[in-house]
Amino acid sequence: QELDYRCLRAHNFYKFTSVVGVRWFAEKASKSVAPSDPETTGDHLIYTQEHFALRESLRKIIDQEINPYVDQWEAEGKFPAHKIFKILGTAGFLGVNKPVEYGGLGLDYTYNVAVAEELGNIRCGGIPMAIGVQSDMATPALARFGSHELKEEFLLPSIMGDKVACLGVSEVGAGSDVSSIKTKAVRKGDEYVINGGKMWTTTGTQADWMCLLANTSDGPPHRNKSLICLPMNLPGVHIARKIDKLGMRSSDTAEVFFDDVRVPCKNVIGQEGMGFTYQMIQFQEERLWAAAILTTMDNIIQETVQYTRQRKIFKLPVLYHQAVHFRLAELQTEVELLRSLIYRATALYIKGNDVTKLASMAKLKAGRLARELSDSCLQYWGGMGFTSDVLVSRVYRDFRLLSIGGGADEVMLSIICKYMDTLPKN
Repeated sequence: QELDYRCLRAHNFYKFTSVVGVRWFAEKASKSVAPSDPETTGDHLIYTQEHFALRESLRKIIDQEINPYVDQWEAEGKFPAHKIFKILGTAGFLGVNKPVEYGGLGLDYTYNVAVAEELGNIRCGGIPMAIGVQSDMATPALARFGSHELKEEFLLPSIMGDKVACLGVSEVGAGSDVSSIKTKAVRKGDEYVINGGKMWTTTGTQADWMCLLANTSDGPPHRNKSLICLPMNLPGVHIARKIDKLGMRSSDTAEVFFDDVRVPCKNVIGQEGMGFTYQMIQFQEERLWAAAILTTMDNIIQETVQYTRQRKIFKLPVLYHQAVHFRLAELQTEVELLRSLIYRATALYIKGNDVTKLASMAKLKAGRLARELSDSCLQYWGGMGFTSDVLVSRVYRDFRLLSIGGGADEVMLSIICKYMDTLPKN
């Protein structure tokens, strides 16, 4: 089985990185792009033709395997994670920047951002979010700091789409304040005994394993935590409930309890006590990924332009009213500014720079702009905007989460202030 993994990943890596393969994909991608657009003809800030080829390949999967079923999954409150992740994993999209020896494509993080942008063509927010948890939130620390054994057991099948991962950080009394988590993992012999619970666990009802942050000692809160690979089928792991949410409805979210769950000590990622630091590093990629909802924003603006051009009020298309087309121009400008910030942060990140400040700024701006943009555009849809029949209303609900999850706006502001040295002194 391991040899099969290697052969398949080698095939996918060759498909996206060989000269012949890239040229073929690039030629296919170029057919759908206006030749006058300089950002798709070699002058993009961080993307090459290989990036556009990757996006074109992903778009086919979205159009064929995901978008035709989104309405059904939204109504059911869950999408088939194992099925979709297997499709994405086989094509290489769950390990774009992960090591080749563990099934990844071995590309740099600019390709993750390209994938994140393309996922914005999915007609909801829940499925892209769940994919992001699998590829950019639950696995970066494992890929960077985990042992070979852990990578073989958890990372490789997650990249292949054979295992669904979830991230266990937030708790009922500790969301953005990660240092306040209460879940404990007490060492007994060569095992940890885990007690506590996790809240807001994306794909928690379907996950095969959790990247769990727990207190492994009674030391200072920033040095007493460890990340642990926890199989979800162990005795004592209880899915308390599937949470009913305002948005992101096609992505199941669970509350999970741990009652004397025993996990081998070897399941610790990296060094014991370094979990908080690893999670903070992991947050850089998570926040850059979450901020890259640019395609969704572009789509909402364009669909609003099309609708307001057809819809008339006082015998004139809504779009022709200056207040409307000026507002849409302002929103598109804001999207482009966010795009530039994300590309700049990504370009610095792949060169090894700490981009915590820029990633926090991007996450802050993305959350606020998503609310502003969806609210303004929904207004121009009139009564139709208040129905569930159009994308703008779904985005209005789904992307309210962006200012809360992965670090609330207020936490992003605190991080930015820390880098600006403007926080009150103790």
